[in-house]
Amino acid sequence: MGAVAETLQKQTAVRIRWMIGHDMAKVLGIEAECFRHPWTVADFLRCLRQRNCIGMVADYENQIVGFMIYELHKNRIHVLDFAVAKDHRRRGVGRQMVAKLVAKLSSNRRTRIVLDVPEKNLDAQLFLRALGFRATQVLREPYPVAKGDAYRFELSFDENATQPH
Repeated sequence: MGAVAETLQKQTAVRIRWMIGHDMAKVLGIEAECFRHPWTVADFLRCLRQRNCIGMVADYENQIVGFMIYELHKNRIHVLDFAVAKDHRRRGVGRQMVAKLVAKLSSNRRTRIVLDVPEKNLDAQLFLRALGFRATQVLREPYPVAKGDAYRFELSFDENATQPH
């Protein structure tokens, strides 16, 4: 079997839905497995209590395999936290979650998606670049707990194209 066929066979079709309280234990587990300085329950609750903050999960056969937390602003979507369970990576889960955000972009409202990626997270940087995001800014030590810089990545809506760039 060829590499392309194997990759297509491994794709996981997920349902992207609103995060509910019952999802929190699995979300916290994915958070802890993916990040050196994971968010706490209090961090999630503080964020999700804001009116413009939304939590979504990727559900595969009634299992949470990924999640994203983002803020809706007047002209942009700012992703605050985004992770896919390690055993479901490279199967299209992250792409499907980003596609959900891209569908919210338009020329007359929110025109871009932004997120900050630690300098040391090369996998996330490569993933975003493959989806058309561009690094637009270096952020000097933006995280209170983690040391190091980060890059701001952006994907902008282009009304002349069939998809964002």
